[in-house]
Amino acid sequence: MPLLQFLRSLYDVDTLDTRFTTPSTVPYKPSLPRNGTGGRKDDLPARETLSTGSRRDGALSIIERAEPSKWRTPEFYVYYFLFLVIVPYMFWVAYDVSRPSDPRYSRFEDKLAPGWIPGRSIDTSDSQYHTFRSNLPFMALLLLFHPLLRRAWNTAFPLSTSPSSPAPSSSPARPLSQRQADARKDQRLSFDYAFALVFLIALHGISAAKVLLILWINYQIATTLPRQHVPVATWVFNVGTLFANELASGYHFVNIASLISDGSWEPLSRIAIEGQPTASVLVQWGAWLDGFGGIMPRWEILFNLTVLRLISFNLDYYWSQNDGGSSLEKKQLDPANLSERDRVTISAQPQDFCFRDYVAYAVYAPLYLTGPIISFNDFVHQARYRATTIEARRTLRYGVRFVFCLLAMEIVLHYDYVGAISQSGLNWSSYTSAQLSLLSFFNLHLIWLKLLLPWRLFRLWALIDGIDPPENMLRCVSNNYSTLSFWRAWHRSYNRWLVRYIWIPLGGSDFRSWAGGARSLLTYMLVFTFVALWHDIQLRLLIWGWLIVLFFIPEVLATLLFPARRWAKRPKAYRMICCAGAVINILMMMSANLVGFAVGLDGLQSIIHGIVHDWSGFLFLIIACGALFVGVQVMFELRQSEMRRGILLKC
Repeated sequence: MPLLQFLRSLYDVDTLDTRFTTPSTVPYKPSLPRNGTGGRKDDLPARETLSTGSRRDGALSIIERAEPSKWRTPEFYVYYFLFLVIVPYMFWVAYDVSRPSDPRYSRFEDKLAPGWIPGRSIDTSDSQYHTFRSNLPFMALLLLFHPLLRRAWNTAFPLSTSPSSPAPSSSPARPLSQRQADARKDQRLSFDYAFALVFLIALHGISAAKVLLILWINYQIATTLPRQHVPVATWVFNVGTLFANELASGYHFVNIASLISDGSWEPLSRIAIEGQPTASVLVQWGAWLDGFGGIMPRWEILFNLTVLRLISFNLDYYWSQNDGGSSLEKKQLDPANLSERDRVTISAQPQDFCFRDYVAYAVYAPLYLTGPIISFNDFVHQARYRATTIEARRTLRYGVRFVFCLLAMEIVLHYDYVGAISQSGLNWSSYTSAQLSLLSFFNLHLIWLKLLLPWRLFRLWALIDGIDPPENMLRCVSNNYSTLSFWRAWHRSYNRWLVRYIWIPLGGSDFRSWAGGARSLLTYMLVFTFVALWHDIQLRLLIWGWLIVLFFIPEVLATLLFPARRWAKRPKAYRMICCAGAVINILMMMSANLVGFAVGLDGLQSIIHGIVHDWSGFLFLIIACGALFVGVQVMFELRQSEMRRGILLKC
């Protein structure tokens, strides 16, 4: 059935991102044509993207390592029955405490609003998602308007690629295809630069000047300082900017004026100043300027992502100066069909590191507010050559899947008010162990969904516009059992940024020995300290980052103590041991994320006390661990089913 096939394709890994099905070292090839019976022209049960020889060989190797299917074994029939009982019960518990008949309902009713589902209110307690939801119609219009405006720009400023066009003096005449690529890049980035300036002013008003000033200073660091000082200066300036933005609250002009006029920096309100006739003219003028704040006056809230792009530009430029020539020519690569790794690691051309291209990249509208994050090298390359991974059918499926995720979020918020409950300051002891556990569990899912939706919407915008950034979310939060793998799949583009610009320069990881493991854990500590400070300068986020590293240790130790090769003859016993360890991992990951993004350390302590304060809590904990054990077994088999199709993901 065509409809059923389409629905199944929505949840295909390849629909999310071809990076999941194509090795980063292999150029992507478009889908193979179908044969007359509707099947593929190859006999592999793997993905349709496995069309080159090296990719096909790799897929066959993965398939040979996969275990036989367990979906129709008696063991998994027991799991199916437990799923049919446990999952509806979980939803019922969260729904039951969200009903108006619950005696605590009045304590969180003020955090609800009329919903679009008849007879149900919607939880609006989360300000991030509420802002996203309120502005969704306007963002959808912008998603359509921006590509149309680009087409109008391209019509007004067509490509200039005539054979008689002179080649740059620094290089011999190049083939027409290269001139076309350069012309396409200039056309795209000229539009992106112009649109970025207008976009900044519309978003931040007068504060656009502050953003551009920071960008200009960072550009001067990269291009004017002696080369050996660029990395340190880049990190000092950009990390310092994170702290300064937070401490100075976005550098309001009224505060700057107050500092100039009387030498004091005190947080002043524009409204309060406007009502004081005794305030100096300079301070009143500063307050007047702050009145032109644009759509998002608090520009510093989302500037953390821009900082990553500024660091990317500076370090890509720094490494390009040591390139020693064209890597494309040395490796004899086709520039129009590079692998993803080559797009990231091969330096852009010297003329690409100009201020126009830099601003076009740093303030690229589809990715400016939330990402995903793409390196400067990759961005410029895709500006020259449209990525072959962008296909209309895949983009359509990706958009439909976004709509389904949005619908899932809306339904949960209409029936499970876990966010409102967690923010209402209720006495946790008034809830049962099951209620406390499942409120926490669903709270993490809401955090996951509220991050996933803007990331996917803005990535969809970029795909429509002709740029293919990495997908940020691979697996549902309920489909993770490894702490290390979880961080490869959660905010994946940020993880890749950390690997390229921090992890590899610090030496990477090596858990093959105890000394290497200790050094690797120290590197993890440094990386997650930066991650915590990058998110926000708060103690609870530092604790969250250090807890994540602490929870790496049991998994690393278990890997060293129980190597897979020693259990090759007892695969089922090894699977059970791994599953037991995965249950512990899941409990630790839930605890760390509740501290960092939900209830904080005090809230977690209250929840744990509420669960284990009597024997009924211990009994529920045992039952919950049993349910997690069943879930992990299904997760294992899902990954084996991917391997049977030639897909091996490190998460």
